[in-house]
Amino acid sequence: MSLNNYQIKLLAAILMLVDHIGVVFLPNIAIFRILGRFSFPLFMLLLVDGEKHTRNVGQYGLRLLLLGILSQPIYWLLFQSTQWNILFSLLLGLICLRLVRIFPQWRLLIWLGGGMIAQFLPIEYRAYGIVAIALIQSFRLSVIWLAGWIGLHLSLLILTPSFAPFQLPAIFVPFLLQIANHQPGQKARWFYLFYPSHLFALWLLRYLLTT
Repeated sequence: MSLNNYQIKLLAAILMLVDHIGVVFLPNIAIFRILGRFSFPLFMLLLVDGEKHTRNVGQYGLRLLLLGILSQPIYWLLFQSTQWNILFSLLLGLICLRLVRIFPQWRLLIWLGGGMIAQFLPIEYRAYGIVAIALIQSFRLSVIWLAGWIGLHLSLLILTPSFAPFQLPAIFVPFLLQIANHQPGQKARWFYLFYPSHLFALWLLRYLLTT
């Protein structure tokens, strides 16, 4: 069994929707949040493939930036959060990926710098997101890679104990990464627009249910 990038996009979108339904409407039912932990790493995988194959990385980054700005007011309203939404995390990851491609000899410093910027800025997932993108960019189902992935998540128990239990299910993400065949599949022009659209739909539904 393998999944092309279009199928990965569908799966990532569905899991994100499940996660956000859990946050907004069913916060005490853990399975929604557990399933949601697999969404962001799939977005990371698509980002890595997108950076590798895009003909215009500037246009790709601009699309992330504009959709991130468009989504932010809805994100604040829906989640009552002061963080910047996930599209800004992906934009910073894209910048790091492209810098690593241009300056491979500075790979470690670029990822460290990206992690520090992410930790300083109020973006979703902070440094964890950038380190995870770095690991997914070098994904190989090997003992060393798995040790790094598991170690990243176990380190959260010490560094961010409030975040760790929430994110620990992502330890099992390599099983999904392994079945990705990195083939494009059919076009998915709806994919990034799905993010602000589903946030708005959830906010509107909550508003209608509570007024």
